[in-house]
Amino acid sequence: MKVAYFDCISGISGDMTLGALVDAGVGLDVLNRAIGSLGLPGCRLVAEEVRKKGFRATQIKVQYEPEDRHRHWPEILALIRQSGLPGRQRQLAEQIFLRLAEAEARVHGVPLEKVHFHELGAADSIADIVGTAVGLDVLGLERIVASPVAVGGGQVRIAHGLCSVPAPATAELLKGIPLARSEVACELTTPTGAAILAAVADGFGPLPAMTIERIGYGAGQRDLEEQPNLLRLFVGRTGDGPEHDQAWVLETNLDDISGEVVGFCISRLWEAGALDVFTTPIQMKKNRPGVKLSVLCRAEQMGAMEAILFSETTTLGVRRWPVSRHVLKRRTHRVETPWGEVEGKVGWLGEGPPRFAPEFEACQQIARANDLPLRVVYEAAQRAFDPKDVEN
Repeated sequence: MKVAYFDCISGISGDMTLGALVDAGVGLDVLNRAIGSLGLPGCRLVAEEVRKKGFRATQIKVQYEPEDRHRHWPEILALIRQSGLPGRQRQLAEQIFLRLAEAEARVHGVPLEKVHFHELGAADSIADIVGTAVGLDVLGLERIVASPVAVGGGQVRIAHGLCSVPAPATAELLKGIPLARSEVACELTTPTGAAILAAVADGFGPLPAMTIERIGYGAGQRDLEEQPNLLRLFVGRTGDGPEHDQAWVLETNLDDISGEVVGFCISRLWEAGALDVFTTPIQMKKNRPGVKLSVLCRAEQMGAMEAILFSETTTLGVRRWPVSRHVLKRRTHRVETPWGEVEGKVGWLGEGPPRFAPEFEACQQIARANDLPLRVVYEAAQRAFDPKDVEN
């Protein structure tokens, strides 16, 4: 399996990601051809080798003609769809920008189609995202993992004024993503960088077991006093079978709490990024019926998960133990139904045929909007899946 790992000790931004991709072997000419297909006047990438605290890295700058306008989400979506990008690259670019649009919509309380990008709608941000989508596809990655993300501190000035780091859209995008402690008093992770991780990362944690083939170093624009301002990208391979990783199980028994409270606690655990949450009916002391609440999470999430269990339930103790997991190769995939696109996951084992599972939320949204049974949308999405659209 082809795998990549983003080491985000100094955060992540669009230009840092592009620099790391080019440094890892993605051709700059390939990226510029793709960006040229968008029709943005004079827009192109320029690469330069720089040094950050003594370390060599590739720095990318976007050259483009000055603009005095901003773009809305539908305009950017049309720009991407009318380009000459292949399907997989177009899908990745759309996914990243959709994450940005959804975050902006929540922050400003407006419908998705009314989202008005400021800095993020400029030509350089569009080039960052499209270039990243193309670069990730060119590398042929089947799984992407990232470290906990450093966001920095202090304040940053955006179109709406002075904000604390992380900026509102960045914070929204980083929900469910583990953050790393950082003493650097500036913005390390930008909304574009956060959107890239939110859209493409399959997991977060330490460097996975892999045979490293390439390492790319992408430079940020700032020079930091505390550390090298670099994004490090590992590209390599794992075995052909199911990937192995480690998770933790947390569980507690409850017999003096209402079902409504248990349900709310489960919602909070999901929002915090749990891998799985479930309940089991049990019999407790004095023949009282109870429920066992179980949570599956990564090591770096345990503190947050336990805090939710202790604050939202009456438990006096939480059990924990590590478990190993085998997970299939998988990636995000979209299919076209009569009512619009449905996002889902494709998974497969070795050289076997891929299997497509539509996402519940995507199906539910279409079912509600079109007054359809959920089952009908699910079945249509399954029929729309063509294994030929997915490279094994």
